[in-house]
Amino acid sequence: MASEQTGLHANQLYQRGLGLKNEVKGVLKREYFSDLISYLRDNDYTLQTKQLTIHLAKEFGFCYGVDRAVDYAYQTKEKFPDKRIFITGEIIHNPHVNKRLIDMGIHFLSGQYSNGINHDDLNAEDVVILPAFGVSIQEFERLKASDCIMVDTTCGSVLNVWKRVNYYAKNGYTSVIHGKYYHEESIATSSQALKYPDGKFLIVRDMKESNKVCDYIENGGDSAAFLNYFKKAVSPGFNPDVDLQRVGVANQTTMLSNESLAIASELGKALEQKFGAANLDTHFQTFDTICSATQERQDAVLDLVNNHKLDIMLVVGGFNSSNTTHLAVLASEYTTTYHIDDPASIFETGAIRHKRVSDLEIVEKESWLPEKTFTLGITAGASTPNNKIGETIEKVMRLKGVELEAIIAD
Repeated sequence: MASEQTGLHANQLYQRGLGLKNEVKGVLKREYFSDLISYLRDNDYTLQTKQLTIHLAKEFGFCYGVDRAVDYAYQTKEKFPDKRIFITGEIIHNPHVNKRLIDMGIHFLSGQYSNGINHDDLNAEDVVILPAFGVSIQEFERLKASDCIMVDTTCGSVLNVWKRVNYYAKNGYTSVIHGKYYHEESIATSSQALKYPDGKFLIVRDMKESNKVCDYIENGGDSAAFLNYFKKAVSPGFNPDVDLQRVGVANQTTMLSNESLAIASELGKALEQKFGAANLDTHFQTFDTICSATQERQDAVLDLVNNHKLDIMLVVGGFNSSNTTHLAVLASEYTTTYHIDDPASIFETGAIRHKRVSDLEIVEKESWLPEKTFTLGITAGASTPNNKIGETIEKVMRLKGVELEAIIAD
């Protein structure tokens, strides 16, 4: 059915793996498994020594969608060992995983890991992996025109949001998407509205931008100024005087879930104020498209900071990972928080390289670890493999003079 809907032959598009899960299982375990993380799971997510106590959040790291995308990438290499293999962009926002794909001989068509090869260089003998974020309908059509083989790893939670945006566009609602207009997922999601001649979208990053939209809905305003503000975040030909009369809310799956819900609530209130409660259903639609994995990891951070007095929180994940950034934002409301992209960000000199929550700048800080006994919390974004979380903990313990082997052996 999927191949019929896309106009591709079954041997051109793989959407449910390539039948080689068992063949790649061993290498995936070797490359991403962590004995230390298994130990923590078996010991109530806690490791205690004289020098410090570590609490690991109970939901962390690879989610199902990310695990599936990485698995499919390895299956692709196994199935097509002699073909050129490409990926449209970062498969997930984790530097270790993306660099590992490069080591395997997989090329990137865009982004920081690209090497000059682009879509125009593709042919029918090539294989292209679509990342967990998905790709826009325009990029999909371009790939289809090249006759290349495609392996689609788009996350099911993302596909669920796409269904909502399709529904809105088909029924005359503008999709207001809580997300980042430059993020691969929001680009792919918003493009779904353009399948329809009158499909429209507007992407709002946060409550501040949502409030601008709500104010325009209720009071009108300078349309040129509005469009200038959102010029990179609206569909072609967007007219706020017309296209904000009927709104459907969607979201980038990695955003703060409580903010997504709050934005939907405020937009609903604005439209109710404008058109009346009796007419609200005609002018406003919303569905819960919060990714369960995103929600679970955010809830686990809140559980951790509310149930333990933490001196420091470490959040591990790519600096360009939206869901990791939001975990750091949540934790920072309760304790000193450092967002690092990799265990290599913790230096043997005692310094740390991290992304500040306040302004998202990447900086280095000396002497970040307390000299006295302290309690450390740790979590990781949905694209961070267990081995990198484990290596981060090992580095902290080593800096505190703790011999991990003796602890795990006991």
